Amino acid sequence: MNRERVDRVLGIAGKELLSIRRDPKLLRVVFVAPLIQLMIFGYAVSTDVRDTRMFVVDHEHTTASRALVEAMTSSGYFRVVGRSDRPSDLVAALDHGRAVVGLQIPPGYTAALHGAGARVQIVMDGTNSNVATVALGYAERIVRAHGLAEVESRFVPPVDLRERAWYNPALESRIFNVPAVIGSIMLLVSLLLTALAVVRERELGTLEQLMVSPLTPGELIAGKTLPFALIAMFDLVLITAVALLWFRVPFTGNFLLLLLAALLFLLSSLGLGLLISTVSSTQQEAFLGTFLLFMPTMLLSGFMFPVASMPAAFQWLTLLNPMRHYIEIVRGVFLKAAGMDALWPQFTALAVMGSGVILPAATRFRKTVG
Repeated sequence: MNRERVDRVLGIAGKELLSIRRDPKLLRVVFVAPLIQLMIFGYAVSTDVRDTRMFVVDHEHTTASRALVEAMTSSGYFRVVGRSDRPSDLVAALDHGRAVVGLQIPPGYTAALHGAGARVQIVMDGTNSNVATVALGYAERIVRAHGLAEVESRFVPPVDLRERAWYNPALESRIFNVPAVIGSIMLLVSLLLTALAVVRERELGTLEQLMVSPLTPGELIAGKTLPFALIAMFDLVLITAVALLWFRVPFTGNFLLLLLAALLFLLSSLGLGLLISTVSSTQQEAFLGTFLLFMPTMLLSGFMFPVASMPAAFQWLTLLNPMRHYIEIVRGVFLKAAGMDALWPQFTALAVMGSGVILPAATRFRKTVG
């Protein structure tokens, strides 16, 4: 590309950046919305289960039964909201939503604990399957650990079990969720801005003026997409800085590797934005088309729900989703210090899909505006 063509592309890019700076609504979308989204996902969106409401039916009222309840509540995962001697009260508490977990300690618990082995009953409200599954896992682990502690006080167990979680020792969902917000913000910004910018030119009638100028369709595409790529990269740096400095998310990998993955991911997201702009005649249509594409892309990316838990057909479908591969790279670089030797399949997929989207999108754009 000669100097004259470069100047034309930079001229269009500068015009686009100037229009963004003069639009307060667009500035909020570009710079304020990413921070709000990060705060929401960092604080409000959490799969951690804390202070789960628990109803206790204790038929013993002994030191041993009180110690079990204390073990449950001292963990921070459960808090007692009611006690009774009647199982019917436990059922009523679950039915009316006053409790999520019910703990029933049967008669003879203390004697059985020091004999052949004691049994307790845990009843869950399964309305919210995620909360019920996580809370049940916590309850089983606490009860088992409490029972082993009682056994160890009498003899040494044959197996010394010690658990250790790598990469996220505290098992905090924020450490898992916050890095993935980078992908969602970059996708939303690049999709929305690219689609709206081109359609806005068409609505104002300036797109035809640009096409009768010395600009070629390729130069127009480059000039239109370059500012949004720069904005998306700025958001990448901004969100990464907030994740590291505010949320204290560990970063153990290579930032240049994260940057390369972002550039490859932008090929797909900018191409999708161009495709939306070619089928939309108004900004409202472009806005709607962006979110119709954004939501399935997010849901099938593994951002909130594990891909492994999806039906087999949808697992195969996620392989065509660039967001899935980018999130795997981001989490791998942030938390595991993963390198190219471990992430090359994801990088290859992003490169292939980026080329497979941006080239047809550019071709269709040329035909639309040519």
